[in-house]
This record gives sequence, C-alpha cells and structure tokens, in this order.
Amino acid sequence: MARPRAFDVDRAVDQAMEVFWRQGYGATSLSDLTSALGIGSGSLYAAFGSKEELYARALARYTSRNAAELVAHLESADEVRPALRAALTAMVEADLCDPERGCMLVKAATEGSAPRDAGGPIPTTLRLVDSTIAAALERAKVRGELTADKDPAELARLFTTFIQGLRVMGGAQVGRKFLESAITAVMRTLD
Repeated sequence: MARPRAFDVDRAVDQAMEVFWRQGYGATSLSDLTSALGIGSGSLYAAFGSKEELYARALARYTSRNAAELVAHLESADEVRPALRAALTAMVEADLCDPERGCMLVKAATEGSAPRDAGGPIPTTLRLVDSTIAAALERAKVRGELTADKDPAELARLFTTFIQGLRVMGGAQVGRKFLESAITAVMRTLD
C-alpha cells in the first residue's frame, strides 16, 4: 500500500514556479527543486513524473494567474486607455523591482523550454491576452474612445507583441525612462 503524500501538491507547484521563474528551466536543477520544495527526488517524481512535467504545471500556474489579472483589470475598466497604460506601467514596475525575475512567460519562450504545441501555455496565454485587449478596444470603439478607423484586432496584436518586448527590455534593465517612453509611444497608436 502506497504511503499518503506528505506535502501539498498545489503549494509545491507554487514553490517550483518561484524557482523556475527566477532561474529559468535550464538553470534549475533537480536539487534546486527538491531543496525548495522540501521533498526528496522520489516524492517529486511520484507526484509530478519529471522535472519537465513539474515545469509545465508551474508555467501553466504562472500564465493563468498573470493572464487572469490582466483580463480582470481590462474587463472591469470604465475607460480602456488608462487601464491599458496602468497595466503596462505595472509590468514596468515589476521588472524594475526585480529585473532578474522578469516574466516567466518571456523566459520560457526565449529559452525554448516550454512545449511548442499550439495548445501549450505560451500560445494559449498570448491568444487570451490578445483577445482580451481586442475586446477591450472594441468596447472603447463603441463608446467613442477610439475613432472608427481603428481596428481593435490589429491594435490588440500590436499591444500583445509590445508587452512581450516590454518585458524583455525590462529584464535587460534599460531603465524607467526608456520603458515609459516606449509606453507613451505605443499608447499614441490609439489616437
């Protein structure tokens, strides 16, 4: 008879997410994970199957949390422009506070460590971000915040792409002035 698991799996995924987020997949060893989770390698394999599977769960947790925050922020906004600017500024602040941590999604995409299938966490999250921004911009257009000639879907693709670049530049530590100037420039596309 198998012994019951002596640790909280959800908490372990959160702890693993923190390790992968800070270090990246490639730089994270099994020893790093077992130490952070306070479990042995046998328990890790029994609960998650492999480092790769634990990483996939940690990345899915990260993307669902962060995408949910952006979705909630934009869906509840009375005015889209200030809400979008606030979301971009919050990303800059996060990167300025902890530039080595950066964005786990960007790290996963640039390091090539995440599953590459179309249903994986990276493309799924990017499609969610894109559709959320597009819907917010469509609402803005209906309310007269955007002129009739603006294409919400096209602008959403621009902002989705910009967000990833903004996070890369934040991690590159180019500085607040640079990042704020970039936000100002991209916001002008809504004029």
